[in-house]
Amino acid sequence: MDDPHEVVLDVATMADATLLANLLELYVHDLSAAFPNIELGPDGRFGYPKLGLYWSEPGRRFPFLIRCDGRVAGFALVTHGSPASDDPDVFDVAEFFVLRRYRRSGVGRRAAILLWNRFPGRWIVRVSEGNLGALPFWAGVIAEFTSGAAIESRRPGNPHAWHVFSLTSA
Repeated sequence: MDDPHEVVLDVATMADATLLANLLELYVHDLSAAFPNIELGPDGRFGYPKLGLYWSEPGRRFPFLIRCDGRVAGFALVTHGSPASDDPDVFDVAEFFVLRRYRRSGVGRRAAILLWNRFPGRWIVRVSEGNLGALPFWAGVIAEFTSGAAIESRRPGNPHAWHVFSLTSA
């Protein structure tokens, strides 16, 4: 399927920190529907304490902005190493967010494929089973990308179990 839009994955720099922090607010707000333990802070923000690590640990953490036709459409945060694997060389999709106006348009699908192609190797994608919109998205994109060769497993979680996809990009 050809995407009608130009989707690019730009490395987020420290100059993009405020933009990324603002996008993370929208993302965490969406996640609060699936995770009742997510609370708004006293300043009216959810916050994302690990954001600064994406610039202080450059060999381990990789921040990206997703752009569609030149406009910001979301972000992806990747780590080298995953809480779902003992393999220190696996890449992990730590966070992935597409703005609502770009959902179901192929933008997220294209961004995920760009991400996997950017870092060839073994990947983990973890999805809370309570995140009802994300689970079918990731299952479909991963099945398409791997031609059904991904390995799926479950890990306990609170309040929901995690669906874990293991895949390899060439």
